[in-house]
Amino acid sequence: MKLYTFFRSSASYRVRISLNLKGLSCEQVPIHLRRGGGEQHTPAYKAINPQELVPTLEDGNRLITQSLAIIEYLEERYPKPALLPPDPADRSLVRGMALVVACEIHPIQNLRVLNYLRNNLKHTEEEVNRWAQHWIGLGLAALEQMVLSAPKRGDFCFGDSPSLADIFLVPQLYNARRFGCDLSGSPTLVQIDAACRALPAFADAAPEKQSDAE
Repeated sequence: MKLYTFFRSSASYRVRISLNLKGLSCEQVPIHLRRGGGEQHTPAYKAINPQELVPTLEDGNRLITQSLAIIEYLEERYPKPALLPPDPADRSLVRGMALVVACEIHPIQNLRVLNYLRNNLKHTEEEVNRWAQHWIGLGLAALEQMVLSAPKRGDFCFGDSPSLADIFLVPQLYNARRFGCDLSGSPTLVQIDAACRALPAFADAAPEKQSDAE
């Protein structure tokens, strides 16, 4: 397998965590999102991923895009250890937690959105940061309550082992800190993040540990 990735991409970070949790080896192909206007926009990479985004997983002759789809693919092909609980209601809850990040937080503080604010709408860097902080804060506040209300509490978002929800949480908190977000309103998420990052699967996937880290 090959993973087209960028060290600071939170979506790539999620997939790296998943591969590590599954104990899967994967060749990483760095795609620098800023160098030369963004290597993701080159014709060669656009042929791999028409959205011009990372990550992309290449497995044999199949190209899989979108981090959640990649992680679900890995879960179905390599079901142990499981990233989703066995009960359908519990599975939907964990998926819902992950989707708070995937659908409500990450898309509107992604690089191309922030660049549109900067370059097309002429917002200052301070205004762009406030935008990111606002939407990250709203999403994390909701996720904090979802975790606290979950029927199974433990060291992680749901129970005592990492799940899909944790895989999405940790990269998002990494982004939140980059944007200087106040995390005092999400103490449970901060504790879970620390528990996750103490595990080799999460620690080895961290941006600063990647070969293309700057």
